[in-house]
Amino acid sequence: MSEMNKAAASNDLEFKTAMRNIGKYFQYKWSLMKKAKVYYAFIAPYALVFITFTVLPVLIAIYFSFTNFNMIDRPSWVFIDNYYALFIDDDLFITAIKNTLLFSVITGPVGYLMSLGFAWLINELPPKVRAVFTLFFYAPAISGTSYVMFSYIFSADEYGLLNSALLNWGFITEAVPWLQNEKTVPFCVIVVSLWLSLGTGFLSLIAGLQGVPKDLYEAGAIDGIKNRWQELWYITLPTMKDHLMFAAVMSITGSFGMGAVITALVGFPSPNYSAHTIVHHLEDYGNTRFEMGYASAIAVLLFLLMVVCNELIQKLLRKVGT
Repeated sequence: MSEMNKAAASNDLEFKTAMRNIGKYFQYKWSLMKKAKVYYAFIAPYALVFITFTVLPVLIAIYFSFTNFNMIDRPSWVFIDNYYALFIDDDLFITAIKNTLLFSVITGPVGYLMSLGFAWLINELPPKVRAVFTLFFYAPAISGTSYVMFSYIFSADEYGLLNSALLNWGFITEAVPWLQNEKTVPFCVIVVSLWLSLGTGFLSLIAGLQGVPKDLYEAGAIDGIKNRWQELWYITLPTMKDHLMFAAVMSITGSFGMGAVITALVGFPSPNYSAHTIVHHLEDYGNTRFEMGYASAIAVLLFLLMVVCNELIQKLLRKVGT
């Protein structure tokens, strides 16, 4: 019995010691926070906005994804029925996943490499010429007339720019309805998305290249770097990892959120759903049918897919220059 009492007393002492250490830890952290209260005051507005408009909507969407909610009646708990219906009963959602992954796999990496390549080339130009070329490449991403231009290029009659050129060169014998044919719609969407991919990430890469210290290249030449490719791999890319990461996140986000681009180009729904994406499926159930529980499940899956892809890209970028 005495041994049991000793064991109990020993456990009680260990518990009290652990609680005391935890208390000291939180006291230490609280003292640090009090010392940095000015910094917390400065970030408080952003933190409040971020939590209100980013964190809370995500948490609310996760909750609604397990309910049946039509925005009129009170949400009713259905657990995983929405997710089950998406993968088992909703064939169109499977089509949306395939199209989204197809567009993302092509436009995401290719658009990212295009941004990096053009940024690297433009960075070598004189400052005034660099500014002109930067505006030229960035303008399509912010211009609302890009869709009008591509509608003319891919026009279905013989007066369309692409059809006219192919007819004159003898590659085709009759006009191709590029934006109405389910076989050619994905090609058109990918071309337009790549054209519009030189956006914020592209500007970030330009800024990153401008911020690489020149003396690093001089030190690299002394250490044995012999050509521009070695400079790029061993000096430039490792120095601008943060910019590479930001551009990658923007590229991935843009590739998964191509709904507006496709709708403006080929309408909604696209011919035989050949360009139907997860974003379109979300807009259909959320904005048209008002089945918010089902739409929330779609949004959560899209969010998880983007998070997974972002993590994979970050792991790859961490190896750059190592």
